[in-house]
Amino acid sequence: MRSVSVRRTAGIPHPASLGQVLGLLANPAWTGIPLGAGTVAVAERDALGTTARVAAWPRTDLAEALAAVDAALAWLDRQASRFRADSELSVIHRAPGQVHRLSRGLAEAVRVALTAAGWTGGLVDPTVGCALIALGYDRDFAAIGPGPRAPRPGPGPAPGWRSVSLDGAMLRLPPGVRLDLGATAKGLGADRAAAAADQALRCGGVLVSLGGDIAVAGQPPTGGWPVAVADSSDSGSDPLGRPGQLVRLAAGGLATSSVTGRRWQWAGRPVHHIIDPRTGFPADGPWRTASVAAASCAEANAASTAAIVAGQGAEAWLARTGLPARLTSHDGAVRLLGGWPACAGAPLPGPLASWLPPAEGGEHEPC
Repeated sequence: MRSVSVRRTAGIPHPASLGQVLGLLANPAWTGIPLGAGTVAVAERDALGTTARVAAWPRTDLAEALAAVDAALAWLDRQASRFRADSELSVIHRAPGQVHRLSRGLAEAVRVALTAAGWTGGLVDPTVGCALIALGYDRDFAAIGPGPRAPRPGPGPAPGWRSVSLDGAMLRLPPGVRLDLGATAKGLGADRAAAAADQALRCGGVLVSLGGDIAVAGQPPTGGWPVAVADSSDSGSDPLGRPGQLVRLAAGGLATSSVTGRRWQWAGRPVHHIIDPRTGFPADGPWRTASVAAASCAEANAASTAAIVAGQGAEAWLARTGLPARLTSHDGAVRLLGGWPACAGAPLPGPLASWLPPAEGGEHEPC
């Protein structure tokens, strides 16, 4: 979800001013977002090739929450980035065909990706790495930009998630297979960061957004966290200037996949980052965005990506999951499924739940 805002919610004490809170921030990369005399403190920074935003209440606990989020995101980046030469995943890619013992964190990330692939019937598949590289997405997107890239040999269908063997922490990756965990890792990162930040809070709750894919933990503000769901990746409105929709999220996660962001030119044609594993090319279905609420952000992220790839079959697939979802077509028509927008009570845990950190943190003192 490219455009997310967290708005003031009444009924929560605010014992410190924003200036006092921001004076406590340990990492200068975080920038505070003024909310007037509100009850929630918000800060954002660049992270994992996107924008991370953290909202916490009470306001005095923001610094502790940010430190926990920093640690969780740095941990994920060292494990699963395909753009860092020193990441654990990059080291594995340089030694294909061997059996690798993964760290606990990367084993979790790969298992979540493979579980999502099975759940979605292969609509989401982590073996699309070579296809993305063939299309020119071979580095952090900020280094690519929207301009043309020199074409390489065209991509083909992904090798398929069943070609990857993961037994506990032992991974075998066949030669010619490169993993891209983008359809689940960002959601998993939001889940991990929210759980870690919640553990750091003395009371209250936290919302973590990574590029607009959101996880919440702890006690939400009254009525749930207000989240603006956009129909475009640009500034919270669609190309026709229509505003997004405000929903409230009390638990779990919410993610939006969109073909309007991360676009560039390849071989004289516009392409984007959501790959159809069946072809190796960007998905070209009828949907501009797909937003899904689920028991975790990783699950919501997988489901929203699967909906984009499913194309005409997205509504039937989402109906089988029972997840609240919002689909926006290229002409701006909106389809609401699964009881959307009543997302305040998170859906029942789905197939990824057993591999994810708990949505709720430890016991807190009363606020």
